Amino acid sequence: MKKTILYKEHVKKGAKIIPFSGFMMPIQYEGINVEHLHVRNNVGLFDVSHMGEFFLKGENATNLLQLICTNDITKILEGKAQYNCMTDEKGGIIDDLIVYKFNEKEYMLVVNAGNIEKDWNWIKLQNKKYNNQLENKSDKMSLLALQGPKSYDLLEKIVEFDVRSLSNYSFLKTELNKYKNVIISTTGYTGSGGFEIYCNNSDAIGIWNILFEFGKEFDIKPIGLAARDTLRLEMGYCLYGNEINSNTNPIEAGLRWITKTDKNFIGKNPILNSINNGTEKKLIGFQLEERGIPRKDYPIYDQEKNKIGIVTSGTMSPSIKKGIGLGYVNSANSTLGTSLNIEIRNKMVKASIVKIPFFKI
Repeated sequence: MKKTILYKEHVKKGAKIIPFSGFMMPIQYEGINVEHLHVRNNVGLFDVSHMGEFFLKGENATNLLQLICTNDITKILEGKAQYNCMTDEKGGIIDDLIVYKFNEKEYMLVVNAGNIEKDWNWIKLQNKKYNNQLENKSDKMSLLALQGPKSYDLLEKIVEFDVRSLSNYSFLKTELNKYKNVIISTTGYTGSGGFEIYCNNSDAIGIWNILFEFGKEFDIKPIGLAARDTLRLEMGYCLYGNEINSNTNPIEAGLRWITKTDKNFIGKNPILNSINNGTEKKLIGFQLEERGIPRKDYPIYDQEKNKIGIVTSGTMSPSIKKGIGLGYVNSANSTLGTSLNIEIRNKMVKASIVKIPFFKI
């Protein structure tokens, strides 16, 4: 089991640590609700160094990405990032990822920790006809996520550039205090604004400590992966292995907006079929109308108690104090406002399909 460079720092701060995607990771410190609400209202710091970073460089870098990604790579401006997914020949989702564009010939791809090896092998295979340079720096880089409304006030005390001038999904390579070649991006997985900070492993502890030193006046707290999950769920963001996998395609998962069919990409024809003819299942958001906490794999039923789907993610929302979840149901039962029943511990709990996000900032 791997450990991030910051493992000992998490132990010092009293984190509860569990195995996650091949790493020993901090799941929580003070408690999920406390950490969740702190990010929503203040500022929190996550260690997400388990994520994978691939660097792509070459004359055909854009062409390769156009082939393997569903979104239109040519629409990315330099210094901007784009949410994306890679699909296989059947249209199934290999992974979702963020593509960062340095220039027309150079990109960084950030992929999910549990998919690093699979993604790397897939991209290498597709690159054979393009002959671009590929480098997997996943084990050489660390990633810190500084999230929450006060992250802007904190970061502007440490860097030389105007942090508020960076629009959403932008990034730059810069210095952070004394540390050079740091990539700071306005990306994240919480919906509360903030930054992701990519650095060399050798600089990670120093940057972690600087952020906590300057963050004292903003009451910065370390945040575990459990709160990261509840934060993303309140926003309705997909999680690989839950809402998306090789058995789901982007249309079923509500990712039509990152699926550009006016270009060619692997898996396009099956996905076009889903667009033109519809899908058997659709991802929906639901909210409980009674007390209860929905969990992954709980069955979903219609009003007549016919099983129509399954929960993919669920929790008690710390922000709205209600049970919420994502799940797949038969397309015929996927309309907003539809009444559902979620089976929780052998009891049918009433719910209804609602518009996501569940919580608006």
